[in-house]
Amino acid sequence: MGEAAAKRVGPDMEVMMVPCLSDNYAPVFHDKTTGATAVVDTPEVGPILAAIEQRGWKLTHILNTHHHNDHTGGNEELVQRTGCKVIGPAGESSKIPGIQVAVGEGDKVSVGSLEANVLEVGGHTLGHIAYHFPGQNVAFVGDTLFVLGCGRIFEGTPSQMLASLEKLRALPDDTVVYCAHEYTESNARFAEHVGGIPGLSERVAAIRELRSAGHPTVPTILGHEKATNPFLRADSDDLRAAAGLPKGAVPVQVFAEVRKQKDRF
Repeated sequence: MGEAAAKRVGPDMEVMMVPCLSDNYAPVFHDKTTGATAVVDTPEVGPILAAIEQRGWKLTHILNTHHHNDHTGGNEELVQRTGCKVIGPAGESSKIPGIQVAVGEGDKVSVGSLEANVLEVGGHTLGHIAYHFPGQNVAFVGDTLFVLGCGRIFEGTPSQMLASLEKLRALPDDTVVYCAHEYTESNARFAEHVGGIPGLSERVAAIRELRSAGHPTVPTILGHEKATNPFLRADSDDLRAAAGLPKGAVPVQVFAEVRKQKDRF
């Protein structure tokens, strides 16, 4: 799975991308001021603990984004082994193993001196949440937004998912976005297939170079996603035309059609 490298992304935060399972990432972040350390979702206990121990950190928090097992499956064992606190979405609290603190839109979550705003970004699952740390310019978005893609709509509706993506799109362009899967090459192929995105070919070339060298494509910079991710461009005339929709089609129709095409791709 490779060694998890730590990267300083804000004045007080270090983040490790821990590869888990076949294509999951479990971002682990550390507050340099207090020593508090959190993992965002728990796909696999072994790699998470190994990465934390390698850095000499101690796990204090789990931040869950949604209830799927590849995001919560390690909760109970990590609590048993570290005594950490589990924070997760209020709308899915009955499905989150070991949850101690349930949070929703407008709530704040503190990990040491680091403070996140909770954003409800349902669609992939109904109660999915994201954690935005404005002081660090970092957002952990789970399976709502991917590099050049977005999550499948398993429980919500296209209008709910589009509203969630628009909420994330409203964050500052320089926000560093950590998503939960390495789906970028497939997403890039689909984005090229749809077309109508200026500057996409240059970005795809850079992505393929990264992957051919065995490097992750996560995290991403939100400004890059605003420019080239088709699912953040549902209000673009170029994307509407590329999706084969008439001039009067509204953004939710464009988004729903492009998501449907991706599901079949």
